[in-house]
Amino acid sequence: MNERIRAREVRVIGDEGEQIGVMAPFEALKMARERNLDLVEISPTAQPPVCRIMDYGKFLYQNEKREREAKKKQKTITVKEVKFRINVDDHDYETKKNHVLRFLDEGDKVKATIFFRGREMTRQSLGRQILERLIKDVDQRGLVEFRPRQEGNTLHLILAPNKKEGGAHSKEKPAPPKAAPPPASRGGAQTA
Repeated sequence: MNERIRAREVRVIGDEGEQIGVMAPFEALKMARERNLDLVEISPTAQPPVCRIMDYGKFLYQNEKREREAKKKQKTITVKEVKFRINVDDHDYETKKNHVLRFLDEGDKVKATIFFRGREMTRQSLGRQILERLIKDVDQRGLVEFRPRQEGNTLHLILAPNKKEGGAHSKEKPAPPKAAPPPASRGGAQTA
């Protein structure tokens, strides 16, 4: 930028995008100073290097603004983890399955993990059965991103939310609870 440009001659582009021509950097810098702008090297590998006359501060500000806008539109995907054991009870399994379904509805990915300790390594088929059961139970609301795989003494799979569901934005509202019937009077005979 400006005095730091060390080439013998540069190709200059004006502030409106027009080609000015090839000249010495000090001449191009003098032109830029007359317009109260900066001379910025935009393609140093070209022969001769290409420089542009522009307001460098405004250019940096606009780039930063574009990056902020792009960040606002990004959706961060978090991976939640649910851990199972091979001797999981039915009630515990249902509770953890409900956690998985909730995470998927919120638009998060879920990593289901089974950790084998000691002699449990000989019963890996039980762990696979639990994960296959989980896949069957959540297949309406989630997609299998990675099938169950063994890494050391852990077996894990990754589930992703369905694309057509749209994550947290397309949740259906639950039906309102049904009202309980009015209590019977204690007087004995009921009127109809």
